Amino acid sequence: MKIKYKYFHKTTILSIVLCFLMCGCDKGFDELNVNKTAATSVNPVFILNNATINTSFPTGTILYEIGIVQQMISPNSGVLAGANYNQDIRDNTQQNWQRYYRSVIRNTYDVISKTKSLPARSNLYNMARILQSYSFLVLTDSYGDIPYSEAGKGYTDQLVSPKYDSQQTVYAGIIKELTEATAALDASKTIETADVLYGGNISLWKKFGNSVLLRAGMRLTKIDATQAQSIVQKAFQSGIMEANSDNAFIKHDANYLNALGQTLNSTESSNIYLGAPFVTFLQQTNDPRLKSIALRYVGAKSGIEQTSARATTDPTQQIGMPFGFDNGSIVTEVTKSKLASFYDYSQVDRTRMAKTTSPMFLVTAAQTQLLLAEAAQRGWITGATVEAFFNKGVKLHMEQMALYDANSAVSASAIEAYQKENPYNASKALEQINTQYWVASFLNGPEAFANFRRSGFPNLAPNPFPGKSIKGTFIRRLTYPNSEISVNSVNVKEAITRMGADDLDAKVWWDK
Repeated sequence: MKIKYKYFHKTTILSIVLCFLMCGCDKGFDELNVNKTAATSVNPVFILNNATINTSFPTGTILYEIGIVQQMISPNSGVLAGANYNQDIRDNTQQNWQRYYRSVIRNTYDVISKTKSLPARSNLYNMARILQSYSFLVLTDSYGDIPYSEAGKGYTDQLVSPKYDSQQTVYAGIIKELTEATAALDASKTIETADVLYGGNISLWKKFGNSVLLRAGMRLTKIDATQAQSIVQKAFQSGIMEANSDNAFIKHDANYLNALGQTLNSTESSNIYLGAPFVTFLQQTNDPRLKSIALRYVGAKSGIEQTSARATTDPTQQIGMPFGFDNGSIVTEVTKSKLASFYDYSQVDRTRMAKTTSPMFLVTAAQTQLLLAEAAQRGWITGATVEAFFNKGVKLHMEQMALYDANSAVSASAIEAYQKENPYNASKALEQINTQYWVASFLNGPEAFANFRRSGFPNLAPNPFPGKSIKGTFIRRLTYPNSEISVNSVNVKEAITRMGADDLDAKVWWDK
């Protein structure tokens, strides 16, 4: 039998092999190249959570807003220069701008875009609108005209040079959003239990939204009292914060640290002190909160000597640092006070109120009740007396001390004794109410700064630092970041032209 062999040209064989290999590789190619453990989409509630935790204020608020209202101070220059020097240091004035636009507004806008057309996620949609409105309120109160109508579109629409809206326009938008979003929350619809602020509790989100609306309304008392009254009445009637369980605050832990506490417990632990006006006011009224807030390392000559053996929380031993001195000229004041050095002044207690895991309060029942006290004093609301609202606000903040640390708690008997010694005085109502608001906003620099400009209280003496760079008595706004000026110059210049100047003296719309 003859066997016949067929021979193929080598190019033919190669073609067959390549065809086989190509067919083999192509089979299941798409499946093989998909990462089966990577997320293909993110539940938008987690995007909202990312926005929420980033509303916690950055370190720069110590150096400017908290310093402007004379609650905390550093005598040092360089990276800590700011309010004490009445100096425009844009690396510090820009911190809240960058934090809020990059990590809050970007994410709230993303959530709003993703959920707007999803009826099943309507509560999440409206929660994002409320948080975004709160964040815009913080930004516009500090800076004036800001990107608003086009803000957030850099992420979704690649609009990287947003226009700046006038503060009046921003306020109109905030008020509209808060009113609509809060009213639209519905407990019969999907509850967003993964929400880190309130666990999706609709009642608490409504109180939050209405309390922010109340804050926005009260901000207009100087510029438009009629509109302010209308907004305040609407917020009050819709239901606002009444107990500390209603508070909007950011929880911190070992994985997500409080930025203020982190700064005060690390590189700047011995460089930032309680301001003399703040300590003196609490001492003069025998306020039990001073024991909860302050700690002094008696006789310390350096940061190294700030040891627990020297520490005292005794209110009578606390001494606040005066404003207007640098780390050279403060020596004269140290001598006058018979201290060992400036390290001997009082600080906020880093082991209690200013821990790295301390909560950051954004909007509280104490603040809300004090605003209602002023609204009642103006005759805008009824239902309780001015005195009742006032006393409730003060008491709530004293009770709030326990939420920082168990060792900061103020006893019920101490609260009662304080309120008997410091009763409401109708002849000094606005001063008394807003000075207490100042205390109740301690560590919330943006809010303390805004209400100080709006109300004119507490009655602080201007910072006397020599050669100050401001023309007026106090800093009135924060300046725009250099990054904005360089990359969005056309829109920034338009805003500056409208506002008058990009400096610390320029007043925002509602402050004129």
